[in-house]
Amino acid sequence: MNVLHMKYALEVARSGSINKAAETLLIAQPNLSRAIKELEGSLGITIFERTTRGMTPTPEGEAFLNYAANIQKQIDEVENIYKGSFVQKQRFSVCVPRATYISEGFANFTQKIGSDPVEIFYRETNASNTIKNVLSSEYKLGIVRYASHFDKYFKSMFTDKGLEYELISEFRFMLVMSRRSPLAELDEIHFTDLEKYIEIAHADPYVPFMSMAEVRREELPDNIRRRIFVFERGSQFDLLTDNEETFMWVSPLTDKMLERYDLVEKPCADNDKLYRDVLIHRNDHNLSKLEKLFITEVCMSKRKYL
Repeated sequence: MNVLHMKYALEVARSGSINKAAETLLIAQPNLSRAIKELEGSLGITIFERTTRGMTPTPEGEAFLNYAANIQKQIDEVENIYKGSFVQKQRFSVCVPRATYISEGFANFTQKIGSDPVEIFYRETNASNTIKNVLSSEYKLGIVRYASHFDKYFKSMFTDKGLEYELISEFRFMLVMSRRSPLAELDEIHFTDLEKYIEIAHADPYVPFMSMAEVRREELPDNIRRRIFVFERGSQFDLLTDNEETFMWVSPLTDKMLERYDLVEKPCADNDKLYRDVLIHRNDHNLSKLEKLFITEVCMSKRKYL
């Protein structure tokens, strides 16, 4: 197997296109295509299939690319060592749901990492991306959020994919709205009270073995006529603060966050759905000292707010 061709395959997978990869690698497109074919021939597998979306890895190709990424990382480290520019750094990476108790635990964690060189990667995203990133080893830890009645689907998928999992927290969503919102003045809030307001929601629900349409019907019921879909935490809090017609379902917020954005948090009398935040990592991964510290800080934050 040609190691250079392996590097080419990783770039094709990253860009999703032979043409884009050729531009990045500064080689001719026919030469790159030929190199990929030679690599596939030497391995006896098809790494990519051409689709309308570009170059998509086959199941065998995904497995090869996972190995290739780890090999390339080791090659890069060896080169850095012998070029004399290598500084041994700790690396911490985690994908998490958009949750204030987790972000507070993360902030507390960063205050205890010490003075040694370290690179930290913290990404807020949905369950699907978290699982994908942990499986590829791009991120070592993940926290996945889902409704508890989907537990069997997620646990089955975790087991099939070779992922270890552990419950971090279980809770009911709360309603959050501006302190000036008419909803904040109600002694008790019911589903019907929400119908005339604007829901701020995340547009990326995910449950394994279920279609997106099924999941959206479950997680985004049609009794709400107006929704704003957001992907970034900062904008959702600005919307809640500035628009008194908006509300959002959240895991319990910290007092500091409520005060910062002048928000009120209230339960919904009709809501009995439980959600779970579950820690995942590959079953061949041993938790590092930094990872254990992060988990400890998140669990401490959870105990304060959940």
